[in-house]
Amino acid sequence: MAKPATSSRQSARVVALRKGATLEMVRLTCPDSAQALKIAESFGTAIVDSDGIRDLHERLISDTADVLSDGLGEKAMQIHLQRIVGAFVGSAHGAGQFYSRAVTEARDATAKAANDSRDEDLDGPVGYDSAAQRKREFAADTGVQAHALRMAAEGAVAAYKQIVGETWKAFDRPVEKPGCSLDRKAAEAQMSAFD
Repeated sequence: MAKPATSSRQSARVVALRKGATLEMVRLTCPDSAQALKIAESFGTAIVDSDGIRDLHERLISDTADVLSDGLGEKAMQIHLQRIVGAFVGSAHGAGQFYSRAVTEARDATAKAANDSRDEDLDGPVGYDSAAQRKREFAADTGVQAHALRMAAEGAVAAYKQIVGETWKAFDRPVEKPGCSLDRKAAEAQMSAFD
């Protein structure tokens, strides 16, 4: 009886990765200093000290590393800072995504309010802002917040480069066994009963 031919090569295993947020993603979703200033002036909100936030967070990470340097080795410090900086970048990216959605909703509400034949989008009672105005103000608030978190993330990334000596990169985490959940295996077993 002939044996089936076996491949001498190991079958390649594809590992799905969950992409981490990058500083570039933050810069694409969060307002920069000029846009944050424009938002603050247009809506009368507080003007954020962008450089101050960035510098403070850069010092914060640097001071943390200085204090921990006696207790952590070089690789342990790099791993710790990778996680800390990743948290700052992830937070800023989440705020940027939230800001983008708020701007979209404000634009939609403003466009609907501009249509004179729509009764439901007319201004509210005297003394109250319209729904569109409230959405624009909410988007402005989230924009200033996203900008502040962007500056914090940029400061943390700058500190990482200064301490570790290389540019910070997002950690891409492997997805936990995609498609091999217990529920899926149970469903497959149950469905095989119908064959």
